[in-house]
Amino acid sequence: MGEMLLQLEGISKSFVSNKVLDAVSAEFEKGKCYAVVGENGAGKSTLMKIIGGIYRPDAGKVLFEGKEVHFFSASDAIAAGISIVHQELSLAGNLSVAQNIFCHREFVNGLGFINWNRLYLEAEKIFEQMGVKIDTRKKVGKLSVGMQQTIEIGKALSLKSKLIIMDEPTSALSEKEVDHLYGIITWLKDRGVTVIFISHKLAEVFRIAERIIVLRDGVLVGSEETGRITRDEVIRLMVGRHITDLFPEKAASRGDVVFEAKNMSRKGVFSGISFSLSEREILGFAGLVGAGRSEVARAIFGADKMDAGELVLRGKKVRIGNPREAIKQGICYLTEDRKSLGLFLSMKVKSNIVAAALQNFVTRMGFYLPRKIKQQSMRFVQAMEIRPFDDEINVMSLSGGNQQKTLLAKWLCAEPKLLIADEPTRGVDVGAKAKIHKDLRALAESGVGVIVISSELPEILGLCDRVAVFREGTISAILQNRNLGQEEVMRHATK
Repeated sequence: MGEMLLQLEGISKSFVSNKVLDAVSAEFEKGKCYAVVGENGAGKSTLMKIIGGIYRPDAGKVLFEGKEVHFFSASDAIAAGISIVHQELSLAGNLSVAQNIFCHREFVNGLGFINWNRLYLEAEKIFEQMGVKIDTRKKVGKLSVGMQQTIEIGKALSLKSKLIIMDEPTSALSEKEVDHLYGIITWLKDRGVTVIFISHKLAEVFRIAERIIVLRDGVLVGSEETGRITRDEVIRLMVGRHITDLFPEKAASRGDVVFEAKNMSRKGVFSGISFSLSEREILGFAGLVGAGRSEVARAIFGADKMDAGELVLRGKKVRIGNPREAIKQGICYLTEDRKSLGLFLSMKVKSNIVAAALQNFVTRMGFYLPRKIKQQSMRFVQAMEIRPFDDEINVMSLSGGNQQKTLLAKWLCAEPKLLIADEPTRGVDVGAKAKIHKDLRALAESGVGVIVISSELPEILGLCDRVAVFREGTISAILQNRNLGQEEVMRHATK
């Protein structure tokens, strides 16, 4: 056993009558990486917020460096040496890298003015230690998501953090950026920093963590060294059952053509995009980050303009000028950014579910039909297994997986003819993934055209019947998914 940094003893937390954590006890050594896993709603984020001073436990003790601590705010935890890198990055895009690193802690001269030279120099020192080359004068908003994640970690280092909690740090990163993050985590461990890594991607968990801690329904149900537990055992602990059908059966046959794209182009973004989509099949969009997958989807949905090309829906040429027209035609787009572009977080679940189909819930005089709204929203809450089974609560209070189910319910309520699902299971636990995959397959079998965009190749290969591979704004190949391997997809994505 190494030197202990953090100890949790019998941590419990409830919100009104909902017990989120129940007597959780765990220990974390210095200089090691721990993965905390569990289904959405298992209590992971609540536990991390207690460690980070955002919440206070109802019962139990938090010991840091051998002493019991009582944090009344995140500032208290930061002062003690605990930092959280949140899934939704908290950087100011209009400020420079250095300003973000030392926000509210700027170096000033004797007259009270910011010492800009020292600010940039000290920021550069931090990134030099991490082995990262970056212009600390550059505005953060112009940097990639992966580099922004690195800046968040740099900020934590500037605070002399001894414990860094990373909440879904790879959810929006490319494979190259993920590899870079792993290198930084190894660098942190070598310097005695403890890392708690929250992820739904079990391949990452087994690659980077020394120990896996599993929560289920607020209870710690497992804590084991990574080399002494299998992926299937972790899944069983997470969900309380074996999941062997993460992906449903693929289509036995294809029906009539639902949708066609012909020579779509947008200057500097994509060109010559052509493909067709038939009933009962799911078409996957694969490729590296920046290859043009989401950009094509946004153009089909009318969120971005295209310079040339034709869209044909059920044999009829359609013109889409904006998302409102797309929805009216039956074309729906489940965005990869559910919080900023997909959901109304401050509104109720029922309001989100009917948002894209409001015309179906008003009278000719413009009055809402509350009973009809209630019936439809609860139908989707139950069908999608959105927890809790309550359409009156605000979406922001739901776990990430249940927010994603709400977003899917919103578009299903609009009765689409074509649904484009962009990263449909990002930040979603394994149980919820299986449910979403099943729902997408059922939608395809019902005759709706389904396109799935995913950065996870196993998801593309497990779910989709054909795969359109994007490379530098073009489709380099459309592959039949019969014993298709990741290597062949990547060959078309990179050659």
